[in-house]
Amino acid sequence: MNLVLGFGPFILFALLSRLSADLALWIAFAAAFVVTIRDFVEQPKLRLLDGVSLGLFGVLALWRGFLDPGLSLAELRTILDLGFTAAILISLLLRRPFSLQYAARGGWSESAFLRTNYLISLVWFGGFAAMALADAAVTFAGQPLYAGIATSALALAICIVFTLRYPASAKR
Repeated sequence: MNLVLGFGPFILFALLSRLSADLALWIAFAAAFVVTIRDFVEQPKLRLLDGVSLGLFGVLALWRGFLDPGLSLAELRTILDLGFTAAILISLLLRRPFSLQYAARGGWSESAFLRTNYLISLVWFGGFAAMALADAAVTFAGQPLYAGIATSALALAICIVFTLRYPASAKR
């Protein structure tokens, strides 16, 4: 569940972006800040997902607010999706799946625990890669925005359900 909460700023952005991209960016940045500070106070380590959320939303909010107000929602979504995809891929390539930072080890053998976290991280990587492709098609190929939003909603739903259900079934 902590992992899904780690994606809270992204989910907030996805939900609020249709109202106002600027508002969605600033609220997502604020949420990322709160999550990062709360976790950092409990344990003085910066989790990959928290750092990426804080950095991406902060830079994009400032960029769109002060440098390029014409940056479209589709472009913002593509940049965010690519940022999260790259971060998850790097964690996998470094053999430190980002989901390990959110997982509780209780009752798991080391191999099953690692295998489960690799699989969860791979599912999130696939979900963000699908979102990045869909949003890039909206940005660069003129596909309708609702197609990108529908793909993102489906990908997020699959990732969240998998993250919440798979560990229990793998533990059995």
